[in-house]
Amino acid sequence: CAITPWNFPIAMITRKAAPALAAGCSFVVKPSDETPLSAFAVVELAYQAGIPKDLLQVVLGESPEQVGNLFTSHPLIKKISFTGSTRVGSILMAQAAKGIKRTSMELGGNAPFIVFDDADIDAAVQGAMASKFRNAGQTCVCANRFYVHSKVYDEFVAKFDQAVQQLKIGNGLDEGVTIGPVVSLNAKNNIQALINRAIEQGAAPVTPTQELNGLFIQPVVLKDVKHSMDIVQQEIFGPVAPVMKFDTDEELIEMANETIYGLASYFYSQNIHRVWNIAEALEYGIVGMNDGLISTEVAPFGGVKQSGIGREGAKEGIDEYMDIKYLCFGGK
Repeated sequence: CAITPWNFPIAMITRKAAPALAAGCSFVVKPSDETPLSAFAVVELAYQAGIPKDLLQVVLGESPEQVGNLFTSHPLIKKISFTGSTRVGSILMAQAAKGIKRTSMELGGNAPFIVFDDADIDAAVQGAMASKFRNAGQTCVCANRFYVHSKVYDEFVAKFDQAVQQLKIGNGLDEGVTIGPVVSLNAKNNIQALINRAIEQGAAPVTPTQELNGLFIQPVVLKDVKHSMDIVQQEIFGPVAPVMKFDTDEELIEMANETIYGLASYFYSQNIHRVWNIAEALEYGIVGMNDGLISTEVAPFGGVKQSGIGREGAKEGIDEYMDIKYLCFGGK
């Protein structure tokens, strides 16, 4: 079974259900209450493609906790896959432990985006835009905090902010719109509170910000950010980019790894020796080297530390739904 989130509601289901079905398992999914229609639509398409209804089911409930309790305790369910917060993932793992059920957890993130002094700055800006602002910053692998070498800090911030100002906010169905709303008023309030706290703690918007109506938030780049600020330590899940300076590789690695999370990370450098040294030093399940778009179905997707366990995609994704059996055949 699976519990999936509201962002990328179809992809979150298919990346779990497809390997499960391919491995020979039946599958039950509980989608987010905020995006249930996408789940019913994609499952209906699966039925039309010939997948038996008994093998693929969607369930909703007034109480997510009740569904979670059922999934983690029912004897017919052998495996639970969850994408969501670390807090909820921890609860589900504890419940599943009573029945020694297998779990896959894709949980919270706090992805660093690093720009070294030998980076191609224009390429780094392009990668930062793709990583930070797609889906209005509402993905688990979005860049959450930016570390830029002091030698190129001013150049990167200026070019980055210039690119951010070109984003057009509005209805995604309107021509030319490049960034849409956040998912809810609660999400907007949380993001705005992080921005306000960062400014109170000494951060400065590179360009003046303005409050927008509805669920829209103006994309913003923050400079003069300190590593200890709340906006660096917490997952933003919105179109806000806090940018900090660093001077040495050792200092950078210490700050980048100083988090309970370990899902995605990014860095830009043209020094091949540094590329592999940094890639090995970063404590993350996914590392984007000179690339801001890292998700692909042909590579194993998942994190370390409190960003979860297990992988989705590639061969590793189907292995999550299979048991290894050793057969020893003796005699003549």
